Amino acid sequence: MTSIAAAGAMSSGEAVTFWILAVFALFGALGMVLSRNAIHSALWLVLTMLCLGVFYVLQSAPFIGLAQIIVYTGAIMMLFLFVLMLVGRDASDSLIETLRGQRLAAVALGIGFAALVGTGLYRALRETPAAGLDQANAGGNVQGIAALLFTKYVFAFEVTSALLITAALGAMVLAHIERRRGEKRTQPEMMRARFAPGNYPARSPDLACTPRPTRSPPLAACRMAR
Repeated sequence: MTSIAAAGAMSSGEAVTFWILAVFALFGALGMVLSRNAIHSALWLVLTMLCLGVFYVLQSAPFIGLAQIIVYTGAIMMLFLFVLMLVGRDASDSLIETLRGQRLAAVALGIGFAALVGTGLYRALRETPAAGLDQANAGGNVQGIAALLFTKYVFAFEVTSALLITAALGAMVLAHIERRRGEKRTQPEMMRARFAPGNYPARSPDLACTPRPTRSPPLAACRMAR
C-alpha cells in the first residue's frame, strides 16, 4: 500500500476509510473525556485505539498498526479494565476534586499543551518536503523501526518509558480510595443481615391475618396461616 505522504494524494478507498474512521475516533476520544464512569471511558479509548491502528496500516506502517491493535488495545486496555473492575470504581463514586480548581487548571494546561505541540509541529514541518517511507522500509518495516528506535532515538525511547511509568504510578495514587475496615460489607454479611430475625423480606407471618383496609381475609386463610 503506497504511503499517502509519498504518493502526494489519497486514493478513494483510503479517503473513504479515513473519513469514516476519523468520525469514530473523534467520538471515542470525546466519550473517553466526557464519560463519568471509568470503565466506560476505557471502552471509548479502545474504540479510538482501534481506529488509530487502522490509520497506521493505511500509512504503510503495518507493524505499528498491528502493535497498536494487539498490544495496546488487546492487552494493555484489557488490563486497565480488569484493574478498574477489581478496584471497584463505578458510577456511584463521588467525583470530588482533591485539589481546588483542578478541572479548570487541567483544561487550561491541556489547551496550552495542544497549542504548543501544534505550533512546534507546524514550524518543524512547514518547509520539510514529504519523503515517504520507501527509504525507511527498504530492508523491511520491522527492521527499519528497530534500527531507528535503538540507535538514533534510543535516549528518547528510554525517557518516554520512564515518563509512562511515572504517569502510571501517579494515576494509581490519584485513583486510590482509602476504605476503612468494615465500611463495605461482604456478601455473607449482607445475607445474614437480610434474613436476621425481624428483618423479613416479605410480610411477617404474624401479620397474615391482619384485616386489610378493603377486604378481610377469610377465616380459612387465617387458620392455615396459624
